[in-house]
Amino acid sequence: MDKDLERALALSLQESRANASSSRAISISDSEDDDDDRFQSELLQAIQVSKTESSRATTQSVHNPEPPSQSARSTPAASFLSERAQMERERLERLKRVRGQNADDRGRISPPAKRQRIPSSEIHANGRANIASASSSSVPSGSSESSRETSTARNPIPTSEQLFWNGELRPTANKHSQPREDGKPTFRLTEVLGLKSDISFAIIASYSTSVSWIYEFFAPSTPVIMVAQPDQSGQPTIRNILPNWVMTVPFLRNGRGCQHMKFMLIFYKTGRLRVVISTANLIDYDWRDIENAVWLQDLPPRSAPIPHDPKVVDDFPSIMQNVLRAANVRPALANMLANDHPNLPLQTISDLRTKWDWSKVKVKLVPSIAGKHEGWPNVILTGHTRLMKAVRDMGLRTGKGKAAKDLVVECQGSSIGTYSTQWINEFYWSARGESAEDWLDEPKTRRAKLPWPPVKVVFPSLKTVRDSVLGEQGGGTMFCRTNQWERSKFPRELFHDSNSAGGQVLMHTKMIIATYRPKKSIFETGNQSKGKGKGKELSDSETEPESDDIEIQNDPIGWAYVGSHNFTPSAWGTLSGSGFNPVLNVVNYELGIIFPLYDAKDVERVSCFKRPTRKYVSGQDRPWIQEESQLLRQSQQT
Repeated sequence: MDKDLERALALSLQESRANASSSRAISISDSEDDDDDRFQSELLQAIQVSKTESSRATTQSVHNPEPPSQSARSTPAASFLSERAQMERERLERLKRVRGQNADDRGRISPPAKRQRIPSSEIHANGRANIASASSSSVPSGSSESSRETSTARNPIPTSEQLFWNGELRPTANKHSQPREDGKPTFRLTEVLGLKSDISFAIIASYSTSVSWIYEFFAPSTPVIMVAQPDQSGQPTIRNILPNWVMTVPFLRNGRGCQHMKFMLIFYKTGRLRVVISTANLIDYDWRDIENAVWLQDLPPRSAPIPHDPKVVDDFPSIMQNVLRAANVRPALANMLANDHPNLPLQTISDLRTKWDWSKVKVKLVPSIAGKHEGWPNVILTGHTRLMKAVRDMGLRTGKGKAAKDLVVECQGSSIGTYSTQWINEFYWSARGESAEDWLDEPKTRRAKLPWPPVKVVFPSLKTVRDSVLGEQGGGTMFCRTNQWERSKFPRELFHDSNSAGGQVLMHTKMIIATYRPKKSIFETGNQSKGKGKGKELSDSETEPESDDIEIQNDPIGWAYVGSHNFTPSAWGTLSGSGFNPVLNVVNYELGIIFPLYDAKDVERVSCFKRPTRKYVSGQDRPWIQEESQLLRQSQQT
């Protein structure tokens, strides 16, 4: 057994008796006493249990986590002991197991903790997403179901104290569907943030924010930068709004558009960083009455910072740094450092990539940055062309020509855009991973006349809203206008009803599920072996020029997106220009993640909405439209 661990166990037991209220506010069991003999006995037993379970204790999991990088594991003793709070939790767990084994001798048995089984959502080295679920099918590759069950059952750490070194995607809890019908575990805001006393600094972003409400989730002394919606001028500003709180807003051209991103960067006193991408605003309603989604991942600090490399612009931390710069965080950070908080863990925006270990982050980050973006180096960093680049980088491109894979795209959101066949086909082109260069080389007149692609717009019908827990009065965060729906060329045939897999609640979640639809080749190859009647499906290499070096990966069945983007041109951008010099105009600031889906179980675990979706019946179904609801107007007036 590790000598440092043995020493830490001894120190922890001594400290728990000397000072019951540690800085970490760990609750010590009432059954512990100050008897020295018992202390020594429990220490020896805990060490023995640690020895026999050392291999499991070092397994990287949500419930018994350790920093994933080798450099983080080989830190000096001072850094090791800085994680004493985590050691304390592990010590308590070992002691609980030891006492359980000797319960007959002591004449007392503690009842097992009553909690839902919470498997981890791991993004493996090959990029596979195993999303949290209450079903046994969520066991990651390479782990046996029984070992995961055993690990979960013996680890009663509450979600607010768990660490997610491999990432986790969950729906948010709400008071109307707990437990969820689908059995999926959830996140509450307190569980996303963790213990407020542990937070040293935070950067949070939201479109709609209740400052007085979110302020209560942080200690008064914790410095916080809040990225918010600009006023009508659209000018970037920073200002102090509370003690230790600075609000910053980004630039919006002519005051048009939204700062619609929902993210958090939470820095902890142990050196850990938690990255959070959410669909929920920082208001009580979004976390109480409707459903949202949260992806988060914990990152350990590097043992030593790596050099800044300005050439790296396409990995997760580099894109996140670009988002912070665009969101006007840099002057807010400088303001804090120059005044009351000179020792923040983040001294410059570039520190984000150089000081924390991002090697375990396998999802791709997809931002939209409001403004006009011109030229390929800029265009592929934002909007739906960034989505295209991420799909290609994951090897999920559909290919072109008659052998291309068919892709069905299901877009769940809370706001409907102004749609044209040209824009939806433009987005669909990027969703397939196909280059915008090819799209822009098509004649504009031809692009404008294309039929609707296989895209499903998933939005709640009037009936669904009326049947939900809160009824029409709860539909205030879902947006579709009468003049949109009744336009002669509006794609009503693409609409499908949105029903939460968790219960009869409305969803503010923005999610895209894109899955390949098997396509039988229409070709019969001339060199086929006699007696075989099935045609061979041609690969890209047989139908496209050899210069195309993007290889289609056959294993995944598609991909999923979760974030702040609604399915609208304002969120994803609109292309113009030429294949040689493209231009992407984006109205909003948005942020989300994309990752592969490998099988139907992955799709089921990820999807927030019931599948298959029910298509609107022409002449019977109508989307929820706020302006047409007298009940909603009355409730808003009272």
